[in-house]
Amino acid sequence: MKGPPGVSGGYRERASRVGGAVLWARTMQPAARPVLPDGCTDLIWSGGRLLVAGPDTGPQSVDGVPPGTPFVGLRFAPGQGPAVFGVPARELRDRRVPLADLWPAGPVRELTERLAAAGEVGGDDRVGRLLEEAAGARLREGGGEDGRVGAVVAALGRGCSVGEVAGAVALSARQLHRLSLDAFGYGPKTLTRVLRLVRALGLARAGTPYAQVAARAGYADQAHLAREVKSLAGAPMGVLLAPG
Repeated sequence: MKGPPGVSGGYRERASRVGGAVLWARTMQPAARPVLPDGCTDLIWSGGRLLVAGPDTGPQSVDGVPPGTPFVGLRFAPGQGPAVFGVPARELRDRRVPLADLWPAGPVRELTERLAAAGEVGGDDRVGRLLEEAAGARLREGGGEDGRVGAVVAALGRGCSVGEVAGAVALSARQLHRLSLDAFGYGPKTLTRVLRLVRALGLARAGTPYAQVAARAGYADQAHLAREVKSLAGAPMGVLLAPG
C-alpha cells in the first residue's frame, strides 16, 4: 500500500508541504507487486480508514487488496514518523496499524470524517492536504526532530561505517543502535542495506547497467547487488523492474 521502490502502475507522487515527506496516491492494479522496504513510515487513507504503515524489513504482499482500490498516503522520511505517530518506529516494524491504535479516538474520528467529506468533493488533492495538515500539527507539537537522526541517515546514505557514524554524532555503537531502533525501526546496519536498495532501484529504473548500479550504490560487485536485492526484495532486479 506504500509507494516506491519497486511499485509500478497506478502510482503518482509529489513533494509534500511537510518537509522531508512525500504525498502519494495509488490505485491498486491487478497482480500488483509487493511493497518493498524503503526505511519510511506512511500515514494512509483508504476505504474510509486511516492506517499507519511501519518500516519494512522485507517485501510486504498486497494480496487480497481488490484491483481498483484507491489509496492516498503521506510517506515520511526515515526517522520522521515517530514524531508524527507518537511511538518508537521499532513498535511499527513490518506492521500495518490503525491510526486509532496510536492517536486519541477523538482526533482520529474528526480527521476520518473530514477526509471522507474531502474525498467526495475534492478528490485526492484535498485528502492529501488534510493528511499534511494533521501530520504537520503533530510535528509542531512534538517540538522538532532530533538533529542526530538526520545526520545518521545522511552518513549511512553516503556509505559511512557504523563506527564512523557513531563518532560523528557523539554516541557509542550501542547508543547508536538504540537511537536507530527508535527512529528507524531497525539498527544502522539494516538501515544501510535498505537505503542502498532504494538507491540501486532508482538507478536501475533510470536505465543504469547493473554493473554500474552496483558500483554507484555501494555494493562490492554485481553479485553482491543481486544477493542483497533478492534478500530484501524477495525477487531479482529484472523481475522488480519488468513492465506491469
